[in-house]
Amino acid sequence: MIKQLLMGSAILVLAMGAAGAKDLKSVGVSVGSLGNLYFVALSQSAEAKAKEINPDVKVITVDSNYDLNKQFNQIDNFIASGVDLILLAAADPKAIAPAIKRAQNAGIVVMATDVAAVGADATVQTNNVQAGEIACQYIVDKLGAAGGQIIIQNGPQISSIIDRVSGCRKSLANNPKITILSDDQNGKCSRDEGMKIMQGHLTRHRKIDAVFTVCDPQATGSDLAAQQFGRNEFFIASVDGAPDIEKAFKGGNTRIQASASQDPYGMAQQAVQIGYEIMNGKKPDNPMILMPSTLLTKDNVADYKGWSSLR
Repeated sequence: MIKQLLMGSAILVLAMGAAGAKDLKSVGVSVGSLGNLYFVALSQSAEAKAKEINPDVKVITVDSNYDLNKQFNQIDNFIASGVDLILLAAADPKAIAPAIKRAQNAGIVVMATDVAAVGADATVQTNNVQAGEIACQYIVDKLGAAGGQIIIQNGPQISSIIDRVSGCRKSLANNPKITILSDDQNGKCSRDEGMKIMQGHLTRHRKIDAVFTVCDPQATGSDLAAQQFGRNEFFIASVDGAPDIEKAFKGGNTRIQASASQDPYGMAQQAVQIGYEIMNGKKPDNPMILMPSTLLTKDNVADYKGWSSLR
C-alpha cells in the first residue's frame, strides 16, 4: 500500500512540476501529545514525506495536549506563518471547526489526521471502530461463555477514542455475562494517567477479569500498576500495536495480551500526499480514508510487520 502510494506520488510530482504546481513550502502539524510515541512517529513521517516533495520545506510541529484553546492558538500561529498545509489531530472534532475555517479562508489546506475534524478538507485515520471491536472481541473470546468483570479505560473524548470504545461495546454486547465495572475514566493516552487510574481500580475491585485501554501507553501504565499491587488475575487488550508492546510480546513479562494495530507512518504519509494533491486541485474521491486495523497478539507477533518504515 505504502510503496504504491510512493510510486504514485513520484509520478504526480513530475506531472505537477510540468504543469507549474503550487510549491509545498511550509507545513504545520498539531498533534495530541509528543509524549506519546505514536504522535512522534506521525510527526516524523509527515516531515519526511514533506521533504520528499520539497527538500527545502519548513515543518512546524506542536502538540495541544488535548487543550482546545491551545490548539486554536496553534492554528492561528500557522495562519500567521503562512503555511500551505496543516495536519491536525483535533483536540475536539466539532469545536475546532471555526479554526479550520479560518485556515481555509487563508488558502491553507487542512488535513484531519488520526481523528476526524468537522470542516477538514479530508481525513486519514485508522478504522477505530474496527480497532476497538477486534481488541474487545479478543476479550470476549478469551473469557468465554462464563463472562467476567471488565474495565474499559477511556481516554480524551476525540473521535478516535469515542469510536474505539463504541467498537469495544459492540463486541462486549455479544456476551451478556460480561459486566463493565467502569468505563468513564480518562487516561489521557498517557502511561502515568493509565497507571493512576488502574491503581484506583485495583484498590476498589477485588477481582478484575480483563481491561480494555484505548491506547498502548495507558495499557503499559495499567500493567505497571498491576505489578505494583501483585495482581495477576486479569489481562489487558489495547489499541496501537506500538513498538514497545511488540517488544514486550516477544520477550517481556506483561499482562498485555492483544493490541489492535495502527500505522502512524503510513497515515502521515498519506495525509501529506493527499493534502499536497488538494493544494493542486486534485481532491480525493472519498475525503474519509480509513486504514484497516489488525490484531497483534503474543501468538502472531513473529509475523507482525509493525509500524511501516519511512521508506
